[in-house]
Amino acid sequence: MPEETDDPLVRERSHLAESRAALRAMREDVESLDIKDVTANWVNAVVLQKQIDQRIAALADLSHTPLFFGRLDYLHAPGADRAEGAEGERFYIGRRHVHDADGDPMVIDWRAPVSQPFYRASKKDPMDVALRRRFGYTGGDLTAYEDEHLSDPAEAAATSKLLQQEIERPRVGPMRDIVATIQPEQDEIVRAGLSGSVCVQGGPGTGKTAVGLHRVAYLLYAHRDRLARTGTLVIGPNRSFLHYIEQVLPALGELEVRQATVDDLVAHVEVRGTDDATAAVVKGDARMAEVLRRAVRSHVTPPAEPVVVVRGSRRWRVPVYELEEIVRELTERDIRYGAAGEALPQRIAHAVLVQMERAGEAPDDRVQDAVARNSAVKAAVKAIWPPVDPAKLVLRLLSDADFLAAHAGGLLDEEEQKAILWAKPVRSVKSAKWSAADAVLIDEATDLVRRTHSLGHVVLDEAQDLSPMQYRAVGRRCTTGSATVLGDLAQGTTPWATRSWEEALAHLGKTEAVVEELTAGFRVPTDVITYASRLLPYIAPGLTPVASVRENPGSFEVREVGAVEDVVAACAESLRREGSIGLIAADARVPALAEALAAAGIPCLDPGEETTADARLTLVPASLAKGLEYDYVVLDEPRAVVDGEPDERTGLRRLYVALTRAVSGLIVTHTAPLPPQLD
Repeated sequence: MPEETDDPLVRERSHLAESRAALRAMREDVESLDIKDVTANWVNAVVLQKQIDQRIAALADLSHTPLFFGRLDYLHAPGADRAEGAEGERFYIGRRHVHDADGDPMVIDWRAPVSQPFYRASKKDPMDVALRRRFGYTGGDLTAYEDEHLSDPAEAAATSKLLQQEIERPRVGPMRDIVATIQPEQDEIVRAGLSGSVCVQGGPGTGKTAVGLHRVAYLLYAHRDRLARTGTLVIGPNRSFLHYIEQVLPALGELEVRQATVDDLVAHVEVRGTDDATAAVVKGDARMAEVLRRAVRSHVTPPAEPVVVVRGSRRWRVPVYELEEIVRELTERDIRYGAAGEALPQRIAHAVLVQMERAGEAPDDRVQDAVARNSAVKAAVKAIWPPVDPAKLVLRLLSDADFLAAHAGGLLDEEEQKAILWAKPVRSVKSAKWSAADAVLIDEATDLVRRTHSLGHVVLDEAQDLSPMQYRAVGRRCTTGSATVLGDLAQGTTPWATRSWEEALAHLGKTEAVVEELTAGFRVPTDVITYASRLLPYIAPGLTPVASVRENPGSFEVREVGAVEDVVAACAESLRREGSIGLIAADARVPALAEALAAAGIPCLDPGEETTADARLTLVPASLAKGLEYDYVVLDEPRAVVDGEPDERTGLRRLYVALTRAVSGLIVTHTAPLPPQLD
């Protein structure tokens, strides 16, 4: 097809305009659908209308997000051992599929097989790609392009300037275009099969979260029907983090991905209390699972007398030894306590039916059901296998020293038992001041009674902060599915933080998971990550430091100040630059800093709130900084960040997190001496 102009940028802008018009036409086609004559009843109409509404939302044009960010020109026509594509044919790679009025593709979804070479093609393996073109955007407008001729070794080996600029580009508003910056080693993880679980260890700026979000979006694309039935879940450390990442998903082609924290998953009771570090560590220990299992099974009482069922003029007697055999069989099968309790009356009824058949009768299933509902059978089941309320069970364990000792013997020592016992007796489940760790115990007990529903795939981000019992809670949600685990051992900031991924995966029930390590840093500036890495020998000995690939080293300064006004001045200085600003401080110092910012007339946002042109500064408590990023960060008083944690190692890990939130620059302000580990 002849080109109308020799200016490539003009042609690409024209294709962008035509693609946006085609997307708009696709949306209008769906909006114009009339379903009045195609639905049999109002239920079908509601379901169909919901599907149409979802389709309309999926076809939205995100004006400030590139509709396509790359182009592939293939060398050859398709063949037995050639990449997909025809000679002279080109594909535009973008966030979603777009076709013209004739159904011909104008933009290919980044998850489609034909898009894979955009991320993976290299001079060593061009994957039949003649040219890879990357596009640069400013506010949604196509403003630049960059070509890589992969058949030219010298050019193919060069670093992509546009890619570098995109990674370092100041961001005001949500980070919606990370799909354009995914790297080959990350893409391999993203496109790994649904059946296998993957664990990604990566330091700050290595793209762990990007990998997780891309992976869930890719799996939903490649296995949509299956995951529509089984479900998908993204688990993050807190609400602020979940709000932050949910703004990214539309750019990846997905609008409806369920998100939750671990606390959301185990919300069987209202959490109103807290544990000290010692109690929380014990409650989070995997040994508590066996304590709970023993406590649940302790409710089974050996039968003391036979069951006599009266039907008409006949009396049918199930002797004690036969009842014992039934109970022993159910116990040895190790099925859920509730399921076994539901099976017991049917087993007793079956024993009665066997006697009936021996006596010459011909009972059927209706007779067995009737016998199972007989009052004598019900009374026996209640005595032998009484129902267990998970919350009441945990309440008794935590408030009854004798009951705890009976089931924790050989597992928890006396000091550990004393640490988790409540000081004052609690009268009821509702009046108890449950802690977050207690809720996890109740979730474990609930699963012992009745099986937890399993999903098709779970993405677990910031996993290093989970306790063994929390890992078990997550693992229950994907026993029949797979998982993507993301984290950094150096950023574990809880007393029970993960010591090794092998141990964590065992608690999760995914020992077969492949552990991948990302060590190339694309986000944190060189000077900043080098400074923060001084802490690694103290917080994660043996862990490979992140090696920044940034050509722009960023700006970095450690500044001794005299008052809080100097911290505000550093924020005002950062605000004179383009992009988002994060003021990170120890939680206890946040109120004073908020007051100082207000006095200076500088508006500030809470973590997770979307920045705007008028409000670009976010005041971040150090405890909520994990997973967030800002173009420029002012870190207030590192010593206070360390001292705000229960022990120095956890405090230094919290400081490591805070130091590595910057994309373009960091100013560290301090009045007190810096932690000696930074010297």
